[in-house]
Parts: sequence; C-alpha cells; structure tokens
Amino acid sequence: MTEQVTTGTLVTTGTDVTRMRELNALSIVRALRGNPPSTVTELATRTGLSRPGTDVIVQGLVADGWLTVVEPDGSSVVGRPARRYRFNAGAGHVLGVDVGAHKVLAMLADLDGTVASTSRLPVGPDADPAARLAVVDAAVDECLTAAGLSPDEIWAITVGVTGPVDASGRTTLFTPLPGWASVNPAEHLAARFSCPIQVENDCKLAALAERWQGAARDADDIVYVLAGMRTGAGLIIDGTLRRGYGGAAGEIGALRAVRWLTAPSHLENCASLPPGIDTDNAAAWVFNAARSGDKAARTAVRRYTRDLAVGTAALVLTLDPQVVILGGGFSRSADLILDHLARELARTCLRVPEIRASTLGAESVALGALRLALNEVDARLFGMGLSTPAAPRA
Repeated sequence: MTEQVTTGTLVTTGTDVTRMRELNALSIVRALRGNPPSTVTELATRTGLSRPGTDVIVQGLVADGWLTVVEPDGSSVVGRPARRYRFNAGAGHVLGVDVGAHKVLAMLADLDGTVASTSRLPVGPDADPAARLAVVDAAVDECLTAAGLSPDEIWAITVGVTGPVDASGRTTLFTPLPGWASVNPAEHLAARFSCPIQVENDCKLAALAERWQGAARDADDIVYVLAGMRTGAGLIIDGTLRRGYGGAAGEIGALRAVRWLTAPSHLENCASLPPGIDTDNAAAWVFNAARSGDKAARTAVRRYTRDLAVGTAALVLTLDPQVVILGGGFSRSADLILDHLARELARTCLRVPEIRASTLGAESVALGALRLALNEVDARLFGMGLSTPAAPRA
C-alpha cells in the first residue's frame, strides 16, 4: 500500500515525489528538444526549476541515455566554460512510408525528425497487392540497412496511402491501387515490427508535412490541395489534422459537381498536344508549352485551374483557412496556376486566403508520415515518463 500523510486538507502520497521527478525530467527534455545545447543554468531558467535540482535531473538523464554532454571547445580564455547538454535524438528512430501508384518512398529519421536514410523504389501502377507490399518491404529494408538499424530499434511507423483510411487502416471507401482496399499495411508490417504502426491518407500527411517543414509553418488553419492527375485535399484546423468520423474529411472530389475528377482531362486533351505523348507526360508537355506561349496550352491550363478552383472554393468557404497550399505533381507549375486560382477564388469566396506552392514536392507524404510517427512517440513518451531509451510499446 502507498503511505498517505494528511496535513490539513492536503493529502500527499509516497508516489508523488517519484512522479514529480518524472515531470521535471520531462520538462527538461522538452526544453532541449529542437533547441541548441544548453547549460544547466539555462535549463533551470527555461523550466523554472532550481539550479541544484536541474543539475541532479540532468545527470540522471545523461546516465539513462536521454541527454548527451557537449564538452567545451576550450576557446574560452576566462575560467572554465560551462558544460552543455543536448537531447539524444539518436535514442530512437521512426519510419515514414509513402505507398504511391508509381513508387514507394521510405524515410527513416531520429527523434528530432532528422532524416537518416531514404529509399525510393519504382512500382507499376497495375501491381497487385503482393507485389506492392514486396516493394514496401524492400524500401524499408534499404532504409534500415543504410542506417545500420534493426526492426526492434524502430519506435513508430506511419504508412501513407491513396484514398480515405478507415478505422481498420484500410482504404475501403476508395483507392486507385488495384486490390488495395483489402490490404491492411499495419498488419503486414506488424509481422516484423513490434512498435505502433499507423496508416493515413496521403493528402492529410502532405498537409501535416507542410505545416511542419514546408510552406505553412506559420499557419494553424490550412487547406492542402493535391493537384495532379488525381486531385485531393488535406485539412488542418486549429493546428490539428482533421480526419473526419470515417477518415474521409477533405474528399470533396467525390462530388461530381466539384469537377475535380475530370479537371486533368483539359490537359490530356489539349488541342496542340503532339501525337504519341502518353497520359503520364501530357500534363508536363502542356505546362511547358504554356510557358512558351502556346495559346492552346494556355487555354488548357486556364480551364484546368477553373475546375480546380470549384472544389477549392467550397473548402475555403466552409473552413476559412489562413492559407491554401498547392501541392502534388502540378505544384511544379505553380507559376502558371496560382494567379489563375486566386482570381477564380475571388469570384466566389468571401475572403481569399493566401495561396502558396508546396516547398516539399514529392517528399511531402513521407515527411508527413514521419511527423505523425513522431507525434505517436511523443504521446507515449511524455505520457509514460522517462527511464531509459526503450521504445514505447503499444
């Protein structure tokens, strides 16, 4: 039994001191994560703890492997420089995997989000589930090998997929990947990894990445529009990624009147498109031709953007975001799209948000997967207390 001592109306227990030490240790770790190395005095000031107490906790965190010592460089000529400490981001690692129609991109990062290894492997758009999962395994293995890690050293994994993700981790409502509606990526990876594994929609992960490292780092209310041969959206409201009850938030393109399903056809059917150019390369040709002044190409781009604006306007009117981020493959031609898109939104929206192009490109989904995996680690880490750098388990 836990001994209780009552003084007036205050009741304390024997476990309070232990928990208080854990909370103080967590406050020091939070003060160091993402910041330059700090001295004990700086950490005491930042956390509000006493300097002697901070020193004791810091030494304990060093012994447990959560902090590392940064030795003075000896450049000081007056006295002995204070020792500094940094968060040991290498204590654990996370994986982010983007499973697309034409490629699988895997990224491995430490607990600060610094990417340690990357693997990008091609996969055919018609590949069956078994073949696509084999490419996923190969990409993950390449990342682990490059970083010199084993599966039991991974703390969390997030897999990004095309289509709304339901509570089971499947894309049962819609997915363009053949047979993928029946696939459970988390279950597949759980055969090798014992850490928590999440599955999330690619547009939602891209939105998360833009807020973390991309064009929306200063915003809490974001509409991310995936512009490519497929059109989709990811929503962040009040700084929180919105999934919806069944994981289908942002799937406004399912409404045919929005015209997102058919918008790319303006590029594919451009009047000046030379014969012999396949669908995958048609859009790139049209954008390049439009830059060169081709009138038919310019008309195709304008019509595409007009249709893109219909669904974007519906989201803007519903959510009133601070920014709209144009992402996806067509964001490489943002110079041709953004001004047209702003003018179209001005026709229907009460307030036109700032429209920006993605700065993360093809890596946005995998980076968003890393961010969501890090969020999972943080939730478990800071909810369970710190002892030694052992992976938080599900």
